[in-house]
Amino acid sequence: MEICFTPARQLARLIRARKLSATEVVKAFIAQIERVNPKVNAIVTFTPELALKKAKSADRGRPLAGLPIAYKDLVPTKDVRTTFGSLIYRDHVPTEDHAIVERLTAAGAILIGKTNTPEFGAGSQTFNKLFGATRNPYDPSKTCGGSSGGAGAAVACGMLPFADGSDLAASLRNPGNYCNVVGFRPTPGRVPAWPSPNAWDSLAVIGPMARTVDDCAFLLSTMAGPDPRAPVSIAEPGEIFSKSLKRDFKKVRVAWSRDLGGLPMDARVTAVLSAQKKVFNDLGCALEEAEPDFSGATEAFETLRALGFLQRYGVHLKQHRDQLKDTVIWNIEEGLKLAPEKIARAQALRSDLFHRMRRFLERYEFLLCPVNQLPPFPIDEEWPREVAGVRMNNYLDWMKSCYYITITSHPAISVPAGFTPDGLPVGLQIVGRYRDDFGVLQLAHAFEQATQFWKRRPALAA
Repeated sequence: MEICFTPARQLARLIRARKLSATEVVKAFIAQIERVNPKVNAIVTFTPELALKKAKSADRGRPLAGLPIAYKDLVPTKDVRTTFGSLIYRDHVPTEDHAIVERLTAAGAILIGKTNTPEFGAGSQTFNKLFGATRNPYDPSKTCGGSSGGAGAAVACGMLPFADGSDLAASLRNPGNYCNVVGFRPTPGRVPAWPSPNAWDSLAVIGPMARTVDDCAFLLSTMAGPDPRAPVSIAEPGEIFSKSLKRDFKKVRVAWSRDLGGLPMDARVTAVLSAQKKVFNDLGCALEEAEPDFSGATEAFETLRALGFLQRYGVHLKQHRDQLKDTVIWNIEEGLKLAPEKIARAQALRSDLFHRMRRFLERYEFLLCPVNQLPPFPIDEEWPREVAGVRMNNYLDWMKSCYYITITSHPAISVPAGFTPDGLPVGLQIVGRYRDDFGVLQLAHAFEQATQFWKRRPALAA
């Protein structure tokens, strides 16, 4: 039996039924990491001895018992190096765990390491001065996306059964898309964030990544649920995500958008996605071409992101400017320039965008659109300078197809949707009603079952 590519939920059942031991499972993933990680550089801190020790005492009664996980290197892990992809934190060892680490550990998950991220998670291309770049499993000369790029590549290569990630502009959906795995950005507050410099932050979220939608829901069922230390957390318990994802989509109204109202779109992405319209028709959906009005989305997002960067990293600009990458400096400096009127206007624009999306999704239950505006680009490009012949002005510009959705606060998933002629993955973004995270998972699951693109593995991990 091939442990490393067995779905996580199935592995958990086999461990519970004593058909596999936690030690066997952990050993299999350790071997896969040792064999494949040198080719992609997804896991940057590796703790095999610690994982094997924990596997010996795994409690089979817990939902994630015996399943290894490597946390994104932005997530504090007690006694295990956490660098945030930054030279400033190269030797940083936290004294307490993040809320999701506490939660997943209590559910029986076993820490096996940390996954690579760009410096402070800034940008959808995973590279930093500490560890270098993470490569795309389907073409190592290309990027895996970001900022949860290490997570996406590790899951695609069978080095982890699933992974956590975070998403502000695109950071769960983009690497999901570029690595042919599932990346789910839940509704803000679905997964609690603690510690956080801004307890009220509702732009950045934490969510799951896995090879299948069902495994995403499985991990989310443990990650989600309220936490008194996270005041924006949603009261519903995580168990709601452990129900069956099967659903009949006959006559469900679904909007299809080729370019979210005129964003530049690479023809290769459009070609792959257009071919998938038939799948939704076959599922019985009533598909119509439409999208809400996204005017003001760029201004609102860029302003609120810059404000967040100033709050989180402004202190580093004063003390360690020489150790920060250009794009992080730029984002903090954009925050320093903000006038109060600009911040007030951005908050008003964000509110308008929420309500426009809310009203749009009263007419349609879901919006289908591209995750990324272009396929994976060369690893040595920090960010694409143009898309479909249109110049990009800054390192965020090419992520609009994701951050337009971020700014509305609606849940969105990237699900594998096919490959370009040269074998690069393309994902489809499914956006749902506010807090209807379960509905998004259901439609993504139905699409995945009908298409089975998730089964195509990267050759280097086979």
